[in-house]
Amino acid sequence: MQLSLWLALVGAGSLISFTPGAGAINTMSNALNAGFRRSIWGILGQQAALLIHIAVVALGLGLLVASSPIAFNAIRYAGAAYLVFLGIRQFLAKPELDGERTRALSDEPRWSMFRRGLWVNMLNPKAIVFFLAFLPQFIRADRPLPAQYLIVAATTVVIDVLVMWFFFAGTARSFQRFTRDAHGQRVLNRVFGVLFVSVGVLLAVIH
Repeated sequence: MQLSLWLALVGAGSLISFTPGAGAINTMSNALNAGFRRSIWGILGQQAALLIHIAVVALGLGLLVASSPIAFNAIRYAGAAYLVFLGIRQFLAKPELDGERTRALSDEPRWSMFRRGLWVNMLNPKAIVFFLAFLPQFIRADRPLPAQYLIVAATTVVIDVLVMWFFFAGTARSFQRFTRDAHGQRVLNRVFGVLFVSVGVLLAVIH
């Protein structure tokens, strides 16, 4: 891949990562509920889904999903329902005292956070459609395809990890003062609950 094309990929990938979406909301929620360091497990789950999306597009299956209304809508509605479920659960979450909260943060398995991040990004067929339009801009058919897809995947993942962890999870730190009392926790739970539900509804109704 030419340096100029790779720099264009870096710019486009950064712009995409900074665009708020379900992944950003999930990352900020994890940072608030489990702490900045442990939020990385949810981010890694999101990257696993991103790699799967790229692999699906690279193998040509993305075109099948994009051209099949049944498959597309099935995944779309499943993803929307999952985000609404996460939102309702967050909205109804009860505030915890400092001691209870500390134990809760240390008790949540890393795999649980990873799995939630995976499904948040995985159940979004629009990501596959997006990569169908996005990837060809940086792939040249006259050069070895595996190496090019590897460069695109590695670049996209590194950018997204940095943006999610140091920007969105880091931004969540500024809200941590609200988690020190029951009222603040309740407000944040409802805010992020509404955000999850809103993204889920948008995913379901916008074509």
